[in-house]
Amino acid sequence: MRRFRTWEEVEKELDFTPEEEAEIKLEMELIEATIQARKNANLTQRELSKKSGVIQPSIAKIESFKRSPQVDTLIKLLYPLGYTLGIVPLKK
Repeated sequence: MRRFRTWEEVEKELDFTPEEEAEIKLEMELIEATIQARKNANLTQRELSKKSGVIQPSIAKIESFKRSPQVDTLIKLLYPLGYTLGIVPLKK
């Protein structure tokens, strides 16, 4: 008997709706873009923490996908990097 299940087996059990899948994908893309913006600015998490006012452990949890960032937190992280959030229409 196997002790562990594959991700595919677990994913089937979760039974996400297409909307939930899109939400998860968008959140991942936002986090990945934030990480890339920090790296492009040649800042460590600690340096971004000092500039943004968001504590470094929170940045680490967001960047490791252990915590979902709130919109205000994303704005605090992005602003010192020269970015902001925007609303754009979905591609059809």
